[in-house]
Amino acid sequence: MLLRIDRDHNRFKEIVKGRIKRDFRKYITREELVGRRGDRLVSIPVPQIELPRFRHGKNQAQGVGQGSGKEGDPADGAQGEGVGTAGDQPGRHMLEVEISYDELAQILGEELELPDIRPKGSKHTHQTKDRYTGIRATGPESLRHVKRTYKKALKRQIASGTYDPDNPIIIPIKEDKLYRSWKPSREPRANAAVFYLMDVSGSMGDEQKEIVRIESFWIDTWLRYQYRDVEFRYIVHDAVAHEVDRQTFFHLKESGGTKISSAYDLLGKILGEEYPAVDWNLYVFQFSDGDNWGSGDTERCLELLDEEFLPVVNLFAYGQVESPYGSGQFLKDVGSRFGESENLILSEIQDKDKVYDSIKEFLGKGR
Repeated sequence: MLLRIDRDHNRFKEIVKGRIKRDFRKYITREELVGRRGDRLVSIPVPQIELPRFRHGKNQAQGVGQGSGKEGDPADGAQGEGVGTAGDQPGRHMLEVEISYDELAQILGEELELPDIRPKGSKHTHQTKDRYTGIRATGPESLRHVKRTYKKALKRQIASGTYDPDNPIIIPIKEDKLYRSWKPSREPRANAAVFYLMDVSGSMGDEQKEIVRIESFWIDTWLRYQYRDVEFRYIVHDAVAHEVDRQTFFHLKESGGTKISSAYDLLGKILGEEYPAVDWNLYVFQFSDGDNWGSGDTERCLELLDEEFLPVVNLFAYGQVESPYGSGQFLKDVGSRFGESENLILSEIQDKDKVYDSIKEFLGKGR
């Protein structure tokens, strides 16, 4: 039976979820959520709900509407026309609420109507897990089954006539003790590897990287909810590609020209050496402003997509972030060649308000 405080806490959590759902499109574009992330929880600011109440003041004049004055005159002590002074009333406060990533992912899935991901292939890595499936007479004290031991001791004392209802003390002996037993079982564990590729050339500024940062936060949240184990790898490129950590990925200063094939070559090398497609569910999320160095490099990228990436990945998602300096041509070239591919998703992200739609485009097929 739940205690009242547990019921109140569960009810409060439902209220918080309802508030987040109601304003979800607003929350999904707020970068500060990325800064509030922890290992298991993320802190979300929600408006504090206060019940209205009466405040009693001094009633120096008896009755209603007593005294001189005309409509529109300021009351005693009230500020007239002009610039106001500092107030003494409390403002509207925000309440920091911690919510788990699983709960946040559930809200994301419900609001965007995302289907569960169907891991590809039948071969996955396996893990060994101990399952407690029975009872035995020997074992470590840490696994002693207290309830069954007590019942067995009680039956023994009643049968032997040593049980005293007026002094109901049950003392188990060695023969009464029962322990949980286990056996190892192998169960499939779906693995996923997620690759983020980002153009950090001179045309990708802070605003564009902020969009990538927000969108990747929600993509991460959904994929962690769908898979037991997820590995994340980060590749940045201008004219040359490098693998970096997450912090560097989002804070590297932009400079240089653009050669997208350098990132594709590095991605192909990592996939070939570390992630066989039969064992891994592979996701690639690429972000760029669509500017590339020459048609020859774009042709090389299309060749790699066709021969190395699209045949093996669950999803290749290309998000083109609008930039005042980017031509946007790369999305057109990829779309004209592979527009019908089921595991290729293209999305144009003009600004932060389009992140909501872009996430739905990327994850809406459940691949």
